[in-house]
Amino acid sequence: MNGLDFSLAGTTLTALGSGALWWAEQQILVVSDLHLGKTKRILRRGGPSFPPYETRDTLIRLENDLRMTNAGTVICLGDSFDDVEAARTLPEADRLWISRLQAGRRWVWIEGNHDPGPVDLGGTHLAELPRPPLTFRHIAQPGKSGEISGHYHPKVRVQTRLRAITRPAFLVDSDRVILPAFGTYTGGLRSSDDALTAIMRSDAKAIITGQTPRIIPMPR
Repeated sequence: MNGLDFSLAGTTLTALGSGALWWAEQQILVVSDLHLGKTKRILRRGGPSFPPYETRDTLIRLENDLRMTNAGTVICLGDSFDDVEAARTLPEADRLWISRLQAGRRWVWIEGNHDPGPVDLGGTHLAELPRPPLTFRHIAQPGKSGEISGHYHPKVRVQTRLRAITRPAFLVDSDRVILPAFGTYTGGLRSSDDALTAIMRSDAKAIITGQTPRIIPMPR
């Protein structure tokens, strides 16, 4: 499996190279910030036209992770759709695709700031999900422990032999993990941003996504 193990609140979790999180003991796959329908939302609001591949690309990568893990539960940590209209106008083919992915497993939609209400798809819709010793929510809350969240789309800048590159990354400390955005075209917030340095402990690590995930001190 293309992943890197770490510990949180006495559990062993795996940061997958795709940006998904795998809790093998509970057979739970976690993804955050799919932002399905982003290209249509940008166009609807007068922005530029992008190739409309992001929903399909995101669902392909999610399906690959489900095949690899055979997860019994999927938790989507909010902002699964870019806005309520994107959820409402999701093409029928994509709705059927999501239904196929949901078949035979528990599926939990955590509410996000882009999609605050339930969507007309299968699964359970929750503000947050406690699964002791962990809690799954969209936005990290200071002072909490055992927390798994998303929202910030963290990324880090690293130097390779040839050039500096920016990659999505998990941010991990003894209290929490913040997942990178799983969706295509989602962008990100550098780990050195005040919003992230204020939340993460001084000894926090970043796990860089990609073919071979690797862990480094969180850039500040």
